Amino acid sequence: MDRRKLLLIFVAAWAAAGLLVWLLYSTTKTPKLEPTIAIQAAARDMPAGTRLKKEDLKTIRVRESDLPRLAIVDAHLVLDRPLLFPVSANEALTSSKVAATGGAEGLASTIEIGKRAISVPITEASGVAGLIQPRSHVDVLFTRPGSMADAITTTILEDVIVLSIGRTTEVAPSATNVNPGAARPQSQTATLLVTPEQTRKLELAKNQGKISLALRNPLDRSTSPDDKPTTAVALGAETRSKVPEIRDNRTWEQLTRADLAKPEKKEPPKPRSVIDVYRGDKHVQEVFP
Repeated sequence: MDRRKLLLIFVAAWAAAGLLVWLLYSTTKTPKLEPTIAIQAAARDMPAGTRLKKEDLKTIRVRESDLPRLAIVDAHLVLDRPLLFPVSANEALTSSKVAATGGAEGLASTIEIGKRAISVPITEASGVAGLIQPRSHVDVLFTRPGSMADAITTTILEDVIVLSIGRTTEVAPSATNVNPGAARPQSQTATLLVTPEQTRKLELAKNQGKISLALRNPLDRSTSPDDKPTTAVALGAETRSKVPEIRDNRTWEQLTRADLAKPEKKEPPKPRSVIDVYRGDKHVQEVFP
């Protein structure tokens, strides 16, 4: 055989062996490249109720196996639509996080179906010194003013979610670092997320007395079995009211009057006139006063 042919055969065999080795290595060691899909994501941190603009969106690519459910591919489908939930930067946008095209706009679209938003006035004292923030869980207390015999306090709602404080719907990043010297408004409103029945109860309570909020742990979903109102009896006011006020001059005079210590004198019975009357063998006594 020609020497040149032998060399060509050797080179071809060596190339074929190298190709087989590379194919074997690529199938066992080299990671497989999966196809990717371009979807829309948030370009910045945005709170709930934000109406999406073009500058709020960015395109990212994810693998098909990691594609979020209901992911939004076309940016035009979410323009001018409000967010239902807060999103973070680079977070993929899905249809469940954005309000429907024909739905309510703005913050109203974040209200759950079957719920209502109603605002109640709060002060520095009734609002737990400003510690209540949006998304806090609170109990609603109602106090009816009046005398000690008429005044009552009762819990009318439990485990209610705060939708907003004033016009603030999201917790500020520095909310955990409360500055004692920072000026807070003397009075504002808290918007609560309640049922229609609870809305009527709150509206009546606002016009009949005073509303206060009690902050609770969001993980505590328990309710109090004791729903009886607190009255003056629980404060011991009824017992104290029976004790005379000796600093009052009239009370002191009544306690020290001499005629109260003396027993009342009773008049002796008046004597009666008795006349004996005899009629034959009969004897009768006539009594005259």
